[in-house]
This record gives sequence, C-alpha cells and structure tokens, in this order.
Amino acid sequence: MKKMIVMVAVLMSFTTAQARLVEKEVKYHQGNTTMIGYLAYDDAIKGKRPGVLVVHEWWGHNKYARERTVMLAKMGYTALAIDMYGDGKQAAHPKDAAKFSGAIIKNMPLARARFEAALNLLKQQTTVDKTKTAAIGYCFGGGVVLHMARMGIDLKGVASFHGSLATAIPAKKGQVKAKVRVYHGAADPFVKPEHISAFKQEMKNAGVDYKFVSYPGVKHSFTNPGANEYGKKFNLPLVYDKNADQQSWHAMQLFFQNIFR
Repeated sequence: MKKMIVMVAVLMSFTTAQARLVEKEVKYHQGNTTMIGYLAYDDAIKGKRPGVLVVHEWWGHNKYARERTVMLAKMGYTALAIDMYGDGKQAAHPKDAAKFSGAIIKNMPLARARFEAALNLLKQQTTVDKTKTAAIGYCFGGGVVLHMARMGIDLKGVASFHGSLATAIPAKKGQVKAKVRVYHGAADPFVKPEHISAFKQEMKNAGVDYKFVSYPGVKHSFTNPGANEYGKKFNLPLVYDKNADQQSWHAMQLFFQNIFR
C-alpha cells in the first residue's frame, strides 16, 4: 500500500512538472516605441495551436487584460495581451484614459502598426499556428479589434466586448476577412442607438459574417469584476454583470471553436 502511495505521489509530481501554464511578460517594438505584452500558453499541449490577441480597456494594459489572456491559455490557445499605448502605460483617471485612447483611435495608421506588431510577435511563437489567429477586445479594445477587421487584417475572427462601434472608416465590401462578433450591454450609455443601427448596416453593406448580441439591462464594462469599483470611484456607469460576462465568454468559446475547426 505504501509503495502504491509513493508511486502515485511520484506520478503526480512528474505530471505537474511536465504540464504547467507558461505566463511571461514580453517586450516588443513598434518603431522606436517599446511595447509591453503578456504571453500565456499551456505547455502540456503538444504542437501548434490557434493564437489570440487580447486588447485592453481604455485604462491600458493592466491586470484584467492579463487575466483574460490566462483564461484563453487554459482553454488551449496561445494568448497575448497587447499594448496599444506603449511602454505599458496605464491611466489612473478617466481623463487620462480618454486622452490615451483618443490619441490612438484618431490615428488609425498608428493603431494598425501597433496591432500588427503584436500580431507578428504572436505568429512568431513556436506554439502558434500562423494560419489560425483571432483577436478580442474590451471597451476601447473592442473598438480596436473592430477597426482592425474593417481594415482587412488577416484574422479568422474578432470579438468585441462592450466595445465602441462608431467609425470614420467604414468597412468596404469584400475587404473584411475576419468573422465578427459583438457582445453589448443594452443599457450601455456610451454606445448610442444610432451607433448600433449604423454598425449593423455597415456590416450588412460590406457583406461581413457578423453577429450582434445585446444583453438587456446590462451596462458598460459588464465583463470586468473591477467595474463597480471604477464606477463608484469616478461616478461612471460601469457595472459588472456576472450572467452577461459568463454568457458572452461562452458565446466567444463557441465562436472560436467554429472559426478554428
């Protein structure tokens, strides 16, 4: 009996040592700017697998973006939380967040360059199948992944969570390569009804494979458990919604299974 216990203990120790989640901060460059990313994957999985980029909220590349990256790694993907502001810069106040995010959204060539720098890094990973990549984004990041899809970046799919929808550069027919999914809080005051109708018409006109999912009574930043704290601190309509968070994440998982099969 003692021998068996020892053998099981050794086996468990061996398995734990052989299978672990790899998480590491990585530096890459776009022009002269150093970007801070966060890479995660499960090294128990052999061979190449799909790669997913995670684009942060307007607060910048923070702990929340990294948590989502780890969640994707546990699902079997190689995931990279990217840096759209440079140097891992984060905003401590909504005024700074608006300034940082606005500077990127108003400069689409720069936004594209920074996104593609991260995508190139992801594709360079030995664990990634270069032909199978996607991107997800939250708030500001949701708007970013939609913009990248509009510009024809070669991705299998993009998923936007409580992201902005308005654009000055609408998608053109035949240009969008990615399938598009949008998960939206119906009570989000930052996204106007006219933005929703314009987005849907834009997608239809461009012939995009898209789906728009709206969660009744749900406000902005519904996927972030830290939203309530931010909302109270800055008097903003940010509210975490567990049901909408779980439902949208499950929908994204099914979406990925479909585009990567």
